[in-house]
Amino acid sequence: MAPEDAGSASRASPAKGPFWSCLSCRLISGAALIGSGVWVYLGPRKIMQQRRVPPNMWQVTQITFAFGLICWGVVVMIDPAGKLKKDVK
Repeated sequence: MAPEDAGSASRASPAKGPFWSCLSCRLISGAALIGSGVWVYLGPRKIMQQRRVPPNMWQVTQITFAFGLICWGVVVMIDPAGKLKKDVK
């Protein structure tokens, strides 16, 4: 291995894993996260509708966590970090 090859290899950006290059893997895992977020959201929502009471702190925490799961699923599906590639010359 020539010395100039070793220097260029250390400057190269690390390659993404095989998971992020697979569209079907991203769609399945993103859909699973969105589905779990909807399931978590429907728990406290059902209680609030049945009892006709305002949400308590635990229910607000569950709903916030559910929206976090849904957003995470959307981010996994669209993969915005993979589209922001810098051209280094």
